Amino acid sequence: MKQMPVEAAAGMVLGHDLTKIVPGEFKGVRFKKGHIIKEEDIPQLLDMGKKNIYVYDLAEGLVHEDEAALRIAKAVAGKGVVLSIPKEGKVELSASNDGLLKIDLQGLEKLNIFPEAILSCLHTNQPVKAGELLAGTRIIPLVIENSQLEQLEQIACDYNPVIQVKPFHSIKVGIITTGSEVYEGRIKDGFGPVLKRKVEESGSSILKQVFVSDSVEMIVDAIHTMIQKGADLILVTGGMSVDPDDVTPDGIRQAGGRIVSYGAPVLPGAMFMMAYIGNIPVMGLPGCVMYSRTSIFDLIYPRVLAGEIIERSDIIKLGHGGLCKSCEDCRYPNCSFGK
Repeated sequence: MKQMPVEAAAGMVLGHDLTKIVPGEFKGVRFKKGHIIKEEDIPQLLDMGKKNIYVYDLAEGLVHEDEAALRIAKAVAGKGVVLSIPKEGKVELSASNDGLLKIDLQGLEKLNIFPEAILSCLHTNQPVKAGELLAGTRIIPLVIENSQLEQLEQIACDYNPVIQVKPFHSIKVGIITTGSEVYEGRIKDGFGPVLKRKVEESGSSILKQVFVSDSVEMIVDAIHTMIQKGADLILVTGGMSVDPDDVTPDGIRQAGGRIVSYGAPVLPGAMFMMAYIGNIPVMGLPGCVMYSRTSIFDLIYPRVLAGEIIERSDIIKLGHGGLCKSCEDCRYPNCSFGK
């Protein structure tokens, strides 16, 4: 830092907080450390009794914190992400549309290894709304070497994009409800209303809901019919346990399903099945999806809406954070479930 007359300080970076006091009206910081002094600031500084101030001398090759934060934010942001203007050395990244937040965790870690800068964000693979805050970035010192900043930008480029929001697609969902008790009218279906609400809230639609008994043949026929009618996703509800009458897993297999996983390290949702027939995802949903406000379905369904192909490794990773605390006031996705 160096000392210089206020009149000559325009364009320089303030090296310390400056307090303004107006008796009986105001006492506090008027200009913060790091503020870039403008011509219009000079009369106010003189009124505050500041004839000389300490400023940072931005020698060639040094970048101010505001510009540095903006450059990092631009480097890490992918589609579906908008940036704030720099403020006090920080830039915020927000969602431009509803969708699935994706964070490249390796890229995030590589960036945060650098002691001169930070990138802080929400958990990956969660649904977000347009305008929602996703991340914030800044450098730690007031200025940074341009060469260091270029290294950070290169890391972001290597993992491009580090942060993105995949938009949700509007799809047609077919529901196949199994169980002789529902098929024969002994009890009322509980799955349909729950799934219809969640599907429609996501901007998609129910193609059709059909009821079948505990019959492999009926399940196979219903799945094939849904495919022929143009279903983009098929949900087969009930019959997912190991009871002799629970034949839904066999029905999905015999319909041609490529089983990604039968069972998931998620509670509620352990008896979940993920499969594909061609490129059409088929989910076998256990009873918990009907009576739990949040379950395995809420973790997987948004990823399908974003066009992702679910792999066995995706299911395995859900074990960390896969325990729902069943809070009386459900706050999902603003909680630890699925993170």
